[in-house]
Amino acid sequence: MTKQEMLSTSEAAKILGVSRITVFNRIKNGQIKAKKIGRNFIIPKNELGGFLTRKLTPESKREIEKAVQKTVKEYGETLRLLGKND
Repeated sequence: MTKQEMLSTSEAAKILGVSRITVFNRIKNGQIKAKKIGRNFIIPKNELGGFLTRKLTPESKREIEKAVQKTVKEYGETLRLLGKND
């Protein structure tokens, strides 16, 4: 594989829209295959294909909706104040 076919954990995180920690966790639990080079990991671009095309299941959508509702219920006023454009 050429260098252009590989990604750093930071690049993968940006593409997936997640944190680098999430990428490291996915590498650790085997969801993303990566090669360790020194202290760093490199990830083949084709490893991200499944994450980019994967659809949310109805159960996942319900979990997300439940988490959003809980957050709004607990932090609604704070979120409203943070969203003000003064």
